[in-house]
Amino acid sequence: MISAPQAGKPEPPPAPLRLWASRALPAMARDLRFLVGLETPSEDKALLDAGLSAIEGWLVERLGPPGELHRHDGGAHGDVLEASYPGEAPGHVLFLCHYDTVWPAGTLADWPFRRAGTIASGPGTFDMKLGIVQAVWALRGARALGLRVPTVRLLLNGDEEIGSPVGRAHIERLSEGALATLVFEASLDGAVKTGRKGVGLFEVTVVGVEAHAGLDPLAGVSAIHQLAELIPVLAALGDPAKGTTVNVGLVNGGTALNVVAGKAGCGLDIRVADPAETARLDAALAALRLSDPRARLTVRGEWNRPPMVPNPATRRLFELARRVGAGLGLDLAQVSVGGASDANFVSALNRPVLDGLGALGGGAHARHEHVLLDHLPVRTALVAGLLSALSPAG
Repeated sequence: MISAPQAGKPEPPPAPLRLWASRALPAMARDLRFLVGLETPSEDKALLDAGLSAIEGWLVERLGPPGELHRHDGGAHGDVLEASYPGEAPGHVLFLCHYDTVWPAGTLADWPFRRAGTIASGPGTFDMKLGIVQAVWALRGARALGLRVPTVRLLLNGDEEIGSPVGRAHIERLSEGALATLVFEASLDGAVKTGRKGVGLFEVTVVGVEAHAGLDPLAGVSAIHQLAELIPVLAALGDPAKGTTVNVGLVNGGTALNVVAGKAGCGLDIRVADPAETARLDAALAALRLSDPRARLTVRGEWNRPPMVPNPATRRLFELARRVGAGLGLDLAQVSVGGASDANFVSALNRPVLDGLGALGGGAHARHEHVLLDHLPVRTALVAGLLSALSPAG
């Protein structure tokens, strides 16, 4: 968290990185406006392609041509951009960002980028276009001050909001052997994220027997009635003491009021903090039964992301970040949250990863999404300082 200076004591002079980033704030704010102006909905391939091409050009303007540049075809999803910037120190650090957002095409028409003092709002500001700005400017700052840093591999993922079906393989490949993976998802009130829940997405479908609800109701088996019996069973699978939640978020079924429903279904969002819970829930879902044998039940889905549980390498990385933050006047804290991100994939492989290095603000996935620009300089300086501290001889 950002600590206030003690009363009666003059503030120490700002660290060079923090001073440099403060002077760069107007330019960083302009870059945020540019990125928010690129609509990049996760489900719109044409807009994702156009947005990533614009981002690629912007990267070259800000950092020069990368040593290596690969744009991996995402098929129906957003492409993955991989840019490598050679450093003077051995090893590499992965900067992990996503450029897709949850906001549909046309959102900018009635909700454009706006800035009021130190608050900026607009679709994708918090999740996570300011994080992209911060990642690029952190490397730019390290270069400007002549810091000795490892090679930075910047990965821009175009399908994070839908579970990274394409991005995951590239994330796992590039994080292998990395000194650290730094993820620029938004912060929680200044704290970095070292723990996240795993996510399972499942569909439960019941097929009953249709019949006329007035003329021959007993000949039918209502899929809706059968599903209604299952829903409390599903909800009871949660175990808050272990950090496990089960949410029935979507329900559908039936064709008409006077028809005994022949089909019904529901969608489940399951979150787990303990990796062992996945096996218990898999077994529980497999054991589900309907009360009427004439109806049929199917359960489909998968664990979209494994839990992010702090491993020893991540704990050491956080301690290093905390020391770097202290030199910038930050009292850096860590936190575990219920949401998932691409950091989960890295953590599950027992690799060092820190998440939540991005924006301060709020309103992710909501119309009040916003960022606090006055925190941007010190957060950018934190990443640049951490990058330097990760240099084996730094």
